[in-house]
Amino acid sequence: MISRRLAALLSPFVVGLPVGLTILDVFGYVAKVDGVSMQPSLNPDGKTGDFVFLSRWAVRDFRVARGEIVSLVSPKDPGTKIIKRVIGVEGDIIQTLKWKRHFLRVPPGHIWIEGDHKLHSLDSNTFGPVCGILLLLGAGFTWSGDKQSNTHRLAP
Repeated sequence: MISRRLAALLSPFVVGLPVGLTILDVFGYVAKVDGVSMQPSLNPDGKTGDFVFLSRWAVRDFRVARGEIVSLVSPKDPGTKIIKRVIGVEGDIIQTLKWKRHFLRVPPGHIWIEGDHKLHSLDSNTFGPVCGILLLLGAGFTWSGDKQSNTHRLAP
């Protein structure tokens, strides 16, 4: 009797947990955007924080385009994820703001990322071109209290 009740209680978790983890691993998840580095596009007032859908599916082949919003592991703090905009892809010549050189050709397999709020962003101008740590593409929508907007290819 008790084992039947226990089985009935646990069966949704036994099925739901693997399905949920697979969805998060394959398709993506919703993340909160804090900080000022992506203002005014994301978190414009700096108080409420926007939510963005981060799609693993969209970057399964690691192809991203200029203007897309991406999330990646911070090169400065591997325990932190950051959200930035792709400014350049491999082969592009980028005019940097404060990096080692004023102009740079983005190396093969790399991207150049920057925050929309240029003066308040730790990005490629701080740590250089990004390679191999791209995680998720900010595809779909952001939500913030009273507004909803498409962020797939917002211009900076």
